[in-house]
Amino acid sequence: MSTNTLRIDVWSDVVCPWCYIGKRHLESALGRFEHADDVEVHWHSFQLDPAHPKGDRRPVLETLAHKTGAPPDQVRAMTRQVTELAAAEGLRYDLERAVSANTVDAHRLTHLAAAHGRGAEMHERLLRAHLGEGEVVDDPGTLVRLGAEVGVPEDEVRRMLDGDAYADAVTADVREARRYGVTGVPFFVLDRAYGLSGAQPADTFLSALRTAHADTARAGR
Repeated sequence: MSTNTLRIDVWSDVVCPWCYIGKRHLESALGRFEHADDVEVHWHSFQLDPAHPKGDRRPVLETLAHKTGAPPDQVRAMTRQVTELAAAEGLRYDLERAVSANTVDAHRLTHLAAAHGRGAEMHERLLRAHLGEGEVVDDPGTLVRLGAEVGVPEDEVRRMLDGDAYADAVTADVREARRYGVTGVPFFVLDRAYGLSGAQPADTFLSALRTAHADTARAGR
């Protein structure tokens, strides 16, 4: 990174509807930020439900009802609200079709994609697959196909899924998040100094970007 580069670290899960909205808010802020060329964004793994058993797939609405104890109508009202907020950002959610799944392999795939310079694209593709397309993001065949769509060789994805490659990287991301006190996502850290939790409005991101960039410039970092 150059001397005045502003680093943004983002912790996110590919099954998190607020993470996708927060991503768009950040991108909107960056589109208005005077020093956007000086920004580097680094995406990190986080599992909202690390205890979710691998291979246990069920509708998201059913999972939410079980976790919250809310009746189906209330769960649908909750998901309609977040779907409308997503639509305002140009995102198409179809949470009626979304399938709950363990996300560790999806995160491992993102790290593999990052080794090919496609990490951000992979994270975006997985968010859209889960939240809008009803894709099962712990299914090996699905991960091979989605990886290939963003330019990750299919044979490399298969080899990764057959072993434990990048599992340590996922664990390291989560460990670092815990050091920052992160308990939920999305979570954004600017210049390793300013933390923002949740899908903050674009104006909030823009203000934080300007403050962090000014501090970075003054410090000569």
